[in-house]
Amino acid sequence: MLGDLVATTPAASVVVLNPGNGDAPFDGRWQARADALRAATTATGEKTKVLGYVHTDHGNRDFDAVKASVDNYLKTRDGRLHVDGIFFDVVSRDCGPGNATRDHYARLREYVQDTMDGVDPTAADLVVDNPGTAIADCYLEPGHRTADVFVTFEDTYAAYTGGGWLGGNVFADSGGYRTGTELDPTGTAFWHLVHAVPDATAMRATLRTAFDRGAGYAYATGTRMPNPWDESPSWKYRSQTLYAATLG
Repeated sequence: MLGDLVATTPAASVVVLNPGNGDAPFDGRWQARADALRAATTATGEKTKVLGYVHTDHGNRDFDAVKASVDNYLKTRDGRLHVDGIFFDVVSRDCGPGNATRDHYARLREYVQDTMDGVDPTAADLVVDNPGTAIADCYLEPGHRTADVFVTFEDTYAAYTGGGWLGGNVFADSGGYRTGTELDPTGTAFWHLVHAVPDATAMRATLRTAFDRGAGYAYATGTRMPNPWDESPSWKYRSQTLYAATLG
């Protein structure tokens, strides 16, 4: 899978690396893979962003344990950054009492930013939160934002084209889903991950739908649960990255 990604032109915009569910050492072998991926060029002329995977158990995992997982990626023996940021998985979608859950994730983002700045002050950090569904708009509140990008859909193609799409990327405590574009000046705040996509035609339809729904990033694969993210899609990556480039 990683070999396919390294060889793909144009390259993927973002790649998430997940050694040992985020708890294994990010050793020299993984660092070399990350470096190879980061050398690739996307359709927009930028370099691929590589993120380290860290699970959070909906905000219930101990803060110091999450920090230790982050450190696996950002505090390497050679003192260099081999990733561009962190992908926080199993993220709560709710603000929590008094915004406590939101603030927990805001602290994690700040920790990533401060740690990367300590290693390389010139590095641009990228933090992704993955609730896998629409997220409360408090997570994008100015001054309290918890991530640069939010995965606001992660499910099957059948769910994406059926009743699994809730109608927007964000919601308010008072109810109601909306695209969230007013909270997204860059146009890249939302990411849709769709698996069990039946064929290349459906892949292209998925990408069109994702961008129509306000996503700045989208990925479609034909692979299925229990882990649809550890294999290349049958149509490989090139056809997907080329088609995504035509959609802007």
